[in-house]
Amino acid sequence: MSRQVFLYDPPERFVAGTVGLPGRRTFFLQASAAGRVTSVSLEKTQVEALAERIDELLDEVVRRTGGNAPVPAVAPADVHDSAPLDAPVEEEFRVGTMALAWDGEEQRMIVEAQALVELDVDTDEDLAEAEERLLQDEENGPPMLRVRLSGAQARAFAKRALDVVNAGRPPCPLCSLPLDPEGHVCPRQNGYRRGL
Repeated sequence: MSRQVFLYDPPERFVAGTVGLPGRRTFFLQASAAGRVTSVSLEKTQVEALAERIDELLDEVVRRTGGNAPVPAVAPADVHDSAPLDAPVEEEFRVGTMALAWDGEEQRMIVEAQALVELDVDTDEDLAEAEERLLQDEENGPPMLRVRLSGAQARAFAKRALDVVNAGRPPCPLCSLPLDPEGHVCPRQNGYRRGL
């Protein structure tokens, strides 16, 4: 079966968002253009790591080009997007592997999110080899979302993604674990329930 690639070059919109209440949220990446919408689910930690790595890669691009790349230092206000995900949110696949790259000729950030795949291997070496084959197989690999963003779009995506990650449950001031609306059993309080 041939690989299905959801390509957005460029997207009209590329955002991270959630469905559900804090503590029970499902995280999504969503790309849209020309009436098409693609949503893929992933873990909160993947969203956070993606946003942080995008910012780091953009900072490196600015550093290496001496500030000549079309990459803003911060997310421009004119590309700020705080709207909810486009409904209905229908998951195409669950993300396993993500990759980032900078296309110096086109001055674009490339974000790839590949579907989670179960690998049946015996050793770590076999696992590394199988993962590399999956990443290199353009014809028969698992489904992939590929998005090409301008520097401004990438900065705006990273800012919103970090805002979405940080919009969850507030941390307990004693143990830093998330506080639930119904209360919190704090390990630093020797298991006693702490009210809000």
